[in-house]
Amino acid sequence: MTTVIRNPKVDGFLRKARKWKEEFELLREIALGCGLTEDFKWMHPCYTFGNKNIVLIHGFNEYCALLFHKGALIPDARGILIQQTEHVQAARQIRFTGVEEIAAQADIVQAYIRAAIEVEKAGLQVSLKKTEDYAVPEEFARKCEEMPALKAAFAALTAGRQKGYLFYFAQPKQSKTRAARVDKYVPHILEGKGLND
Repeated sequence: MTTVIRNPKVDGFLRKARKWKEEFELLREIALGCGLTEDFKWMHPCYTFGNKNIVLIHGFNEYCALLFHKGALIPDARGILIQQTEHVQAARQIRFTGVEEIAAQADIVQAYIRAAIEVEKAGLQVSLKKTEDYAVPEEFARKCEEMPALKAAFAALTAGRQKGYLFYFAQPKQSKTRAARVDKYVPHILEGKGLND
């Protein structure tokens, strides 16, 4: 029988939890019951297999959730895996609103965790979109045409920084707002900085 080792940082997290405490505790037991190693990453309980992230426990105002790091690769016959936002490529959540709901689905949750472990054992990887797969907002494309230095500086940014800008520039519905965002961040891009640098 495998010895379950509880991470003291997770104990501290649970002691301080004001909301979802019982739910977090039950999700912890379910994850540990699958033979995962308990860690604490990104300020949340995280469960790993062979040093690879499998699932993370987190809470929001409306729900708590298990976040599967490679959830897009897990077979989802029950249709319970949720893509948190349209831009999330790999991760998927199973959401809960009460401890009774978790208890009633414990076997299903364990099956999904075991499926996530199998994905990791098989070495599967999520095919992430490349920057060139994203639409470039017209306002930014126009500015790059006007300023070749901007186009070159943008091309020199890391893929993550490029995606961050493209998402941010594309969000507003009005062209005027998109153009204002582009204008505001031209100096950052020319300096080789990301959106949040």
